Amino acid sequence: LCNCAVEYQLRVYTVKPGAMAAWVDEWWRNVAPLRRKHGFEVIGPWVIETEDKFVWILGYGGEHGWEAADGAYYDSDERKAVDPEPTRHLLATEHWMMRPV
Repeated sequence: LCNCAVEYQLRVYTVKPGAMAAWVDEWWRNVAPLRRKHGFEVIGPWVIETEDKFVWILGYGGEHGWEAADGAYYDSDERKAVDPEPTRHLLATEHWMMRPV
């Protein structure tokens, strides 16, 4: 059975041509651990190599809800201190909230 109190988000990033290896490395070293530290569950990352797409799913089931937790993550001193900024590898980002069925 699903834990319906958990909120999920699908993220699809278009990575700049030739930057996938650098993006994935920085994502594993910086983004994923910091998301976990802020209470998010990283369900997993996937790469669609022929499309330069990086796809991942995040879950959050904390008491403050997705928007508050996501805002706290981006406002944290730790996230602001990530240098160089990993999103420099991205051309576009898309995010969709999902629910289990």
